[in-house]
Amino acid sequence: MNRIRIAAGAIALALAANAQAEGRIRIAEQYGVVYLLLNIAQEQKLIEKYGKQAGVDIKVEWTQLSGGAAINDALLSGAIDIGSAGVGPLITLWDRTKGRHNVRGVAALGSFPYYLVTNNPKVKTIADFTDKDRIGLPAVGVSVQARILQMAVAKQWGDDQFARLDKITQTLPHPDATNAIIAGGTEITGHFATPPFQEQELAQNPNAHVVLKSYDVQGGPSSSTLLYATEKYRSENPKTYRAFVQALAEAADFATKNPEGAADVYLKVNKSKVDRALLLKIFRNPEVQFRIAPQNTLGLAQFMHKVGAVKTRATNWRDYFFDDALVKEGS
Repeated sequence: MNRIRIAAGAIALALAANAQAEGRIRIAEQYGVVYLLLNIAQEQKLIEKYGKQAGVDIKVEWTQLSGGAAINDALLSGAIDIGSAGVGPLITLWDRTKGRHNVRGVAALGSFPYYLVTNNPKVKTIADFTDKDRIGLPAVGVSVQARILQMAVAKQWGDDQFARLDKITQTLPHPDATNAIIAGGTEITGHFATPPFQEQELAQNPNAHVVLKSYDVQGGPSSSTLLYATEKYRSENPKTYRAFVQALAEAADFATKNPEGAADVYLKVNKSKVDRALLLKIFRNPEVQFRIAPQNTLGLAQFMHKVGAVKTRATNWRDYFFDDALVKEGS
């Protein structure tokens, strides 16, 4: 009997120790320069740096997925600790996990304009798309591109028609959609992209042109891509979590002050063949801002509630973000 009690006690202690274990963080990123801050943190080992300052040796694991749906599935299954996707996927998960996983935003990855590009000369506005067109985006109906397109559609035809163009959207990783737009001759005639894919399309296909800009739909610069986590991970790993946010803040400062160095990091980490001059043009674009506080996200969150995509109406950006001294003055 005593042995059984000792064994049970040992198991309980082991489980408790594991639950409070610090020093491991698994991060999922997607494709494109909007994930630059993660690339900088990875290449310069900034998370490990701040972990050591806090007395923790942090093991950082990186993985790459495509689309908010895949990111959300991975986060809820426990396969990753930090997800990176658009405002849409975060708001969806925040709404659906209230009282359970309590998923909230950790930080933004900066503000970048997203373009809906087409190689169809007949398409000048979203009203010109027909059933013969297909628009590639990371996740149909879920990704931030899908939600911004729905916002544009609602402005064009009314809130009750917000999903009108969903039927011609198709889930595709950005690299695949980019190849289709540049090559032409496929059913993919549109791509709601991110940098540098949209710039590559415009530079390499003379028929490629912009139909829609995210900033125009959202009413100004916006942090379309965010990082988020479960409340459990944050509460059980405070030092690791803090080191991660500190690393992001330093990465944002580095990218702002050193665009050439940021370009080199992106090319190295992603083993990318993107033209360096094109990257520098993107990073120096005055519409691009490297900041970890979210910018202009509330409008999209409230739109999702208005059209019934989520049950909870956010009244402030802090509703769906964790409180953090380094992530302030958001919107």
